[in-house]
Amino acid sequence: MSSMTPFHFTQGHAPLLISMPHVGTELPAEVTAQLLPPAFERADTDWHLPALYNMAQQLGASTLAAQYSRYVIDLNRAPDNANLYPGQDTTGLCPLDTFAKQALYAPGRAPDATEIARRLQAYWQPYHQQLQAELARLLAVHGRVVLWDAHSIASQVPRFFDGILPDLNFGTADQRACDPGLQQALAGRLAPVTVFTHVFNGRFKGGHITRHYGQPERGIHAVQLEMSQRIYMNETAPYAYRPDLAAHIQPLLTDLLATSIAWVRGEAV
Repeated sequence: MSSMTPFHFTQGHAPLLISMPHVGTELPAEVTAQLLPPAFERADTDWHLPALYNMAQQLGASTLAAQYSRYVIDLNRAPDNANLYPGQDTTGLCPLDTFAKQALYAPGRAPDATEIARRLQAYWQPYHQQLQAELARLLAVHGRVVLWDAHSIASQVPRFFDGILPDLNFGTADQRACDPGLQQALAGRLAPVTVFTHVFNGRFKGGHITRHYGQPERGIHAVQLEMSQRIYMNETAPYAYRPDLAAHIQPLLTDLLATSIAWVRGEAV
């Protein structure tokens, strides 16, 4: 097993932690031997979010980003592999296929219970331990904290939703993962925006991280943003970052993060 830390972490000073559980692209040697060619394209990565969120340090936010691909293990799934969207098609804790339903493993090579347990210990648990530790630190310092779970996805994925996805898809577990006031503050910032479409608690209501860690009664307010990739990158291989497109969304993204910090500090927003 690789001895490298399975995440990249930067500690900030503001009451904001930005989690990026699906940005990882690495495939550890002990897993690659089991995989079929579609896995190596890594099509379902949340591409380039560290670059898109390059304002995080300026805002004083802490950041936590996965190193390994979601095809190894999905850090935004419950460790018991519970389906967060009952009745809808989803991918699991250790995905067996891509969003396009291409098999990731040859017949008989899918991870068994022992291998899934190994991946939980090697990759899933360290990420969540770091996430828990930083939330606890920020909570101790500030009394309240915002957990911003950053995601992106292709604008059209027929497996999961019909048509074209809105540009900005916010999930707060129907306002159970954060105080309604935070969602209202974000909605207020978005109200005059006509360049980008947005929705709260539409197709994406928040994954395991948002639902599990969002505990407003404890002062932890979680928001997931699932962003349509067409607004900042090319959606076809090799999935290039588009600084020209990103330049249009980054000011709004900065404003939304700054609004979250101001709200959790009790400042006027």
